[in-house]
Amino acid sequence: MTKKINLFANLKSDFASGLVVFLVALPLCLGIALASGAPLFSGIIAGVVGGIFVGYFSTSHLSVSGPAAGLTAIVLAAITDLGAFNIFLTAVFIAGLIQLGLGFLKAGSISNFFPNNVIEGMLAGIGVIIILKQIPHVFGLDKDYFGDLTFFQSDGKNTISEIMDIPNNLMIGSVFIAVVSLLILIVWTKIGFLNRLKLVPPALGAVVISVILNEIFMSIGSPLAVAEIHLVSLPVPQTWNDFTNIIITPDFTALTNSKVWLVGGTIAVVASIETLLCIEAADRMDVQKRYTDTNVELKAQGIGNIVSSLLGGLPMTSVVVRTSANSNAGAKSKMSTIIHGFLLLISVLSIPALLNKIPLATLAAVLLMVGYKLANPKTIKHFWEKDKIFQFIPFILTFVAVVFTDLLKGVALGMIVNIIFVLIGNSKRAYKFSKEQYHEGDIIHIDLAQEVSFLNKSAIKTTLMAIPENSKVIINAADTVYIAHDILDLIREFKTTRAIDENIKVKLKGFKKAYKLENSDDFKNTVTIEQKYDVMKRKMVDVQVENNK
Repeated sequence: MTKKINLFANLKSDFASGLVVFLVALPLCLGIALASGAPLFSGIIAGVVGGIFVGYFSTSHLSVSGPAAGLTAIVLAAITDLGAFNIFLTAVFIAGLIQLGLGFLKAGSISNFFPNNVIEGMLAGIGVIIILKQIPHVFGLDKDYFGDLTFFQSDGKNTISEIMDIPNNLMIGSVFIAVVSLLILIVWTKIGFLNRLKLVPPALGAVVISVILNEIFMSIGSPLAVAEIHLVSLPVPQTWNDFTNIIITPDFTALTNSKVWLVGGTIAVVASIETLLCIEAADRMDVQKRYTDTNVELKAQGIGNIVSSLLGGLPMTSVVVRTSANSNAGAKSKMSTIIHGFLLLISVLSIPALLNKIPLATLAAVLLMVGYKLANPKTIKHFWEKDKIFQFIPFILTFVAVVFTDLLKGVALGMIVNIIFVLIGNSKRAYKFSKEQYHEGDIIHIDLAQEVSFLNKSAIKTTLMAIPENSKVIINAADTVYIAHDILDLIREFKTTRAIDENIKVKLKGFKKAYKLENSDDFKNTVTIEQKYDVMKRKMVDVQVENNK
């Protein structure tokens, strides 16, 4: 039974954190919509729906949903291929239905198989990429869209080449605003009376002061003034028709188009995987160590994508950047996510002109702080000290791949490496056997583990082949709960064939009736008449071969 949550129990801290997430989400929504080739307001709509609807139905306390950078390439290609944005919205509607179905099928349980070293590597990698991506914005280079998290950019450049291009595009005003914003973010909590203003987070203080400074610089014609191109760029509706034109509805006549269903299925799968990864990350960030029902989360995401498509919004996922900002701002419950959604809705309808005065350099400074907290060097040190092979290698490979490719490719690499290590570990840990200490006449003990799968076949086969002639061996299955048929056949063949040929006395212990291998109280190998005949036949063949030589 799900415990009821009082959404208003931590309203002060949740309002402040919701305000921070709103400031971070605004340019992200616009940037992702721009990169996706979709109407700018479609990103805002997805952010509003992700905050209010997904926030309400989700059981996650920290996760924030909205348009995701990981879907931009899919969305851009789909809109181009389908030929119209309203047809694309039909695909988003289908994606929502599929996610609902996945939730009811309990597909969210797959998240339990994401190892911690992969999740932590993903978070650290995202932290580094956030920092690297914000550096150009700090210096006034805003060519790449705000919120991009991939190494290779849509304009043909990459993260490193974009940074190298800064000297040719340096804006001294952006640098000044970014430095002032960073100083405010760092010292705000260290000043007593400012720290006591719980409803005014440092990010809001940085935004207000940067807007005031830039307005002063513009009024006096200062070279430190940040030009309009480097400010938030939210469309400003002038008439009622402009407002009504924001809402674009799906073209359901396109349901007969197979391409629409293919796009819908693709979005559902990718969005679900990204969401489950982010949910695992959000639960790791939660200082109260609360866990999210991932099946409910998939249903919430499905509802969100259905509602977003009906209103003309982009597809959404749970997003690491916003979730991290939410956690770092001190969110206590999902009320923070819901508040951020309402703030997005109210502000874009009532004060879009005011929001367009916010310098992108200030928002980049806010994200720099988020990235710094995610890419904590202590995490790298922790995994290095924990286990230099089975824990550190998957962690560092995931970390590097996320930075130099993208989130999904990085996680995929980390998962593959973990699976390889599991296979190696299983092949070694299915039994205990020590040949080095063997002396003639000793009894060899092979103790099988709880689960012995086909993955252990090679190692056990090698072990049985290494048992010397005229020896005694006890194979103990008392602790097992499962032995694969391949392994049972291997043991049966060893006992009834090779053991007899080489005078190896075998004693089987603890084998269940279901294994169809008879336990023995002594080292006498029990064989049938047919088995004796087979042994004699093999020996006769060996003699004939020897004589032919």
